[in-house]
Amino acid sequence: MQNIHSPLQAQLVQWLVAPGAAVATGDVLVILEAMKMEHEIRASQAGRVGELYFRAGEAVTEGDVLGVLMPLTEDAPQLQAPAANTLAAPSSKDRADLQKLQDRLAFTHDAARPEAVAKRHALGLRTARENIADLCDPDSFVEYGALAVAAQSRRRSADDLMRNTPADGMVTGIGCVNGQRVVVMAYDFTVLAGTQGMRNHQKTDRMLGVALQNKLPVVLFAEGGGGRPGDVDVAIVAGLNLTTFASFARLNGRVPVVGVVAGRCFAGNAALLGCCDVIIATRDSNIGMGGPAMVEGGGLGVFKPEQIGPSGVQHGNGVIDILVDNEAQAVAAARHYLSCFQDAQAEWQAPPTEALRHVVPENRVRVYDTRTAMQGIADVDSLLHLRTGFGLGIHTALARIAGRPVGLMANNPLHLGGAIDADAADKAARFMQLCNAHGLPIVSLVDTPGFMVGPDIEAQAQVRHVSRMFVAAAHLRVPLLSVVLRKGYGLGAMAMTGGGFHQTLSTVAWPTGEFGGMGLEGAVRLGYRKELEALPEGPEREALFEQLLAQQYDNGSAINMAATLEIDAVIDPADTREWLVAGLVAGRVRPADGTLAIDTW
Repeated sequence: MQNIHSPLQAQLVQWLVAPGAAVATGDVLVILEAMKMEHEIRASQAGRVGELYFRAGEAVTEGDVLGVLMPLTEDAPQLQAPAANTLAAPSSKDRADLQKLQDRLAFTHDAARPEAVAKRHALGLRTARENIADLCDPDSFVEYGALAVAAQSRRRSADDLMRNTPADGMVTGIGCVNGQRVVVMAYDFTVLAGTQGMRNHQKTDRMLGVALQNKLPVVLFAEGGGGRPGDVDVAIVAGLNLTTFASFARLNGRVPVVGVVAGRCFAGNAALLGCCDVIIATRDSNIGMGGPAMVEGGGLGVFKPEQIGPSGVQHGNGVIDILVDNEAQAVAAARHYLSCFQDAQAEWQAPPTEALRHVVPENRVRVYDTRTAMQGIADVDSLLHLRTGFGLGIHTALARIAGRPVGLMANNPLHLGGAIDADAADKAARFMQLCNAHGLPIVSLVDTPGFMVGPDIEAQAQVRHVSRMFVAAAHLRVPLLSVVLRKGYGLGAMAMTGGGFHQTLSTVAWPTGEFGGMGLEGAVRLGYRKELEALPEGPEREALFEQLLAQQYDNGSAINMAATLEIDAVIDPADTREWLVAGLVAGRVRPADGTLAIDTW
């Protein structure tokens, strides 16, 4: 015989068995109620119900014997006990609450709005959910706030809002990109033109808090028209006390933030986009701080959306970092970009190292493309160029070397002979800030005659712009490794090497390297002006100039620079990757000693 005990103080609600009834292990014998919650008491073994000591409605205390369970006789049929710890799996239709949820969630899916999806596809564009599915690793996206609708219940029915304003026009959640957790936020242009509603502001703020607290990268699909005036459920006048923009900006320098745009992105959407570390946009995109309505309202004229901030303009002026043909390429670029801030990869492929020996022409005045050097140094298919339409004097890119993520920058002899102008300096300084904030070592490939000079360039605030490179480099907490490919002259070369050749973890040169306090031709003309002017113009003066230039070139050769310890070594170009890997292994990323802001410009 086995007693049936009460596990808690409660009221007996109902006996589900009668005396004499046979029960199997796990059968429910009695229901107790405590604190408005019902508790099932089950049979711990098969048996036959004996005497019952309490009736329905009576109070019991913990440990009270409610009744007894008698063993079955040998001739009684043996009852089959259910498998331990198993639950039946009825279909969802067996539970009304679950079916209600599934019916409601169905309205958040693209399939519930075929006309809106078809209109989107007719424009050659994808839905917000299609972009998210492409960005995130399969089955990894977990959505936050899916059941939200626009705050317009005072002017629209609940059914209308459910059907036509799913997720309040913004899909938010956490997914994995290349195996790493990432916060994803995508304005849905099929819902109220991707405008910023009050509830999608709330969703945004929630996700930004999650990103900041858990140090998660953020990807923002920013297409949309800015603030939405039609949300009448919230008592506001101007709505300028929102926290979204401050919260989004607070991510700067703390986690990688990627902005992606296809189509139109105006006003508040563009303001968030401008806070991103990198902006990836399609060729059909338009980005502006005000759309046509705002421009016209300001009395500035009537324009079509396509006339405001087209991609050609925004790529050339540096707003767009990566320009692509379509959303599929944009998502691929976002995945590539995020991969550059993830851990070292165990598997990688090196390019043919011997090809680096032929990058710099033997003719010292012949131009060449330093991007071939970047390609020859980076792991195969790892190079991702940034801001290619702006600051043409310096190339910047993210890449991997032997699986390790790095930032690469290189002077561009094809533009101003490699001289650094204001735009190139801005581009390089911000790139150093980007790498510094997110802990990427920097490799600098140097081939510059120095900073650009002259009356026209000084009218562009050259003094302030180029000095940004020195200030940015002075605050680096990441290793900086420099390779002088050919020209290393003056202040420009110093700026490319962190402020001076000994400010780097290592400064090496290829055999083609040549050095001087300024361009050698200019140094000869200035330093030997009297000697040259003492000879008449013509072959004799030209011969003296060439003789003095040869002497300067020999004195400033890479080998002589290494012999006087002004640089660390002269290396075979084919050994560049090996040299850099040694530096990357030895170099240390120091902890941040405060907020490491990245200029939006």
